[in-house]
Amino acid sequence: MQTSPLDLAQELEEEGYLIDQDAATTLFLALALEKPCLIEGPAGVGKTQLALALARAKKRKLIRLQCYEGLDISKALYDWNYAKQLLRLQLAKTENWNDIKVDLFSEEFLLSRPLLEAILSPEPVLLLIDELDKSDEEFESFLLELLAERQVSIPELGTITSKTIPIVILTSNNYRDFSDALRRRCIHIYLTYPSLEREISILSSHAPDLSDQLLNDVCEFVAKVRKLPLQKLPSVSETIDFARALNALQKEELSYGALMGTLSVLLKYPKDIAKLEERLKKWETEASRHL
Repeated sequence: MQTSPLDLAQELEEEGYLIDQDAATTLFLALALEKPCLIEGPAGVGKTQLALALARAKKRKLIRLQCYEGLDISKALYDWNYAKQLLRLQLAKTENWNDIKVDLFSEEFLLSRPLLEAILSPEPVLLLIDELDKSDEEFESFLLELLAERQVSIPELGTITSKTIPIVILTSNNYRDFSDALRRRCIHIYLTYPSLEREISILSSHAPDLSDQLLNDVCEFVAKVRKLPLQKLPSVSETIDFARALNALQKEELSYGALMGTLSVLLKYPKDIAKLEERLKKWETEASRHL
């Protein structure tokens, strides 16, 4: 067990994740206080990757619930094995109905979904509830019992309390806001796109074969791109892919005039690519004037 935020940051760095001091301190406190941690920020800043790195650092099994609109209890918590229940009925036609009814809704016929799997696990796990903001408010309300009491209620079985203390990480792209009740139960981290210096460090650790010039050029270029009014700004992982793409083309430095055909690695929407291509012409003209 780490004894300080610095220890935690070191553990995460060993797993390939660079975290700043403020976020490391907040995450350390969430772990020390055994509280769920809500990580918010724009898409692509490393929220999910932080949870994955933490699971590896703590050597915990990762149980992931990917949220989406319309997510319900049968997909998140539990469902019943109807085929097995039907088979049980067919084999028990001569038995007492009341006995059969109770038997059909026992743990033997229960299908555990991610939330229940985390609760029932005999070993401590890391439960990642990813992109919670995409789920409905009704589902958010259901989570309150789990986050506050580490327990869930199943009408047919009653209340089931966690056998261990899971690390619970929730992520949000701020698609919608959350209730005060959910926020009160969590420790909060807000991640933004990394500074130029930090992104250089991240890129260096993930693509050590890049030349120093290309490394700096790419990070400076992506920083400029993120200032444009795009539908989706490039994520850190897309910065890494973009740098590797230029390296695969044997580029030692970034040249505006030689980027056509590579921009789809960095941007994912045709309108964004077209907008950047137009801006590249201006940047190239401006750069030539300074030569």
